Amino acid sequence: MKIAFLGLGRMGSGMAQNLLRAGHELVVYNRTPERMQPLVAQGAKPAASPAEAVQGVDALVTMLADDAAVETVLFGANGAFAALPAGAIHVSSSTLSEAFVVRLAEEHARAGHGFVSAPVFGRPEAAAAGKLRVVVAGTPQFVECARPIFEAIGEAVHVVGTQPQLANVVKLAGNFMIMALLEALGESYALMRKAGIEPLQFLEIINGLFRSPVYENYGRIVAEERFSPAGFAAKLGLKDMRFVLASAERAAAPMPLASLVRDRFLALMAQGGEALDWAALTRIAAMEAGLLSPSKDAS
Repeated sequence: MKIAFLGLGRMGSGMAQNLLRAGHELVVYNRTPERMQPLVAQGAKPAASPAEAVQGVDALVTMLADDAAVETVLFGANGAFAALPAGAIHVSSSTLSEAFVVRLAEEHARAGHGFVSAPVFGRPEAAAAGKLRVVVAGTPQFVECARPIFEAIGEAVHVVGTQPQLANVVKLAGNFMIMALLEALGESYALMRKAGIEPLQFLEIINGLFRSPVYENYGRIVAEERFSPAGFAAKLGLKDMRFVLASAERAAAPMPLASLVRDRFLALMAQGGEALDWAALTRIAAMEAGLLSPSKDAS
């Protein structure tokens, strides 16, 4: 397939690299041009704009920070949307709001494009290794056409429905569960430290009860306080919590714990933690327990 890939952050770069390894013809665009160079060195073609990137492609993949970033690359100056060929498929792997995905699906349908929502679970290391879990929703015909993309970037593909926004609801719910786990880890580790027990010893015990990559990976990141550089920035975690609560309101599904976690992210933002990994959410519990000073939290 000839594929345009827009968005070469830590996640997008790994995904694009695996598309190249799978033998796809790849055109790349990133707002910061130097991020394109490693992929160009491996055979990708650079584009000067989103519109140039999608010329003659079979598929467009976007992996961007939020609704506003996708809005800009699709519908802004030299945007991809107007230049995307009829019949081409847009695969959106960004974590977006449910309402925005509904709008994207409608816009693409009117323009004669395919649209599949395919957000992913996994950190940058998983993206580089092709071990993401891909959650997919869209018209079956478009899902099957895009399947080679999913198989190149992920180790598991989960098709959850024909309405694209359903994949984003699953992704948001999953991210909420990770963030709720981070809050629980932060509170538990604070208790352990004050009791004189090392968090890594506690992690070894709870992994015997709740063994999963999420507990193992985040439990170690938090215990070792590896919050910079961010695999996923805290400010994006706050964005996702806002999207979670918007979907909850849309569905009339009360999520009181989600509201609490959103407020914990606001507390982290107030301490200057925007650029830290979202696992730094756990520092709020540590500060409240007198284990950290607010000034250290922003370092």
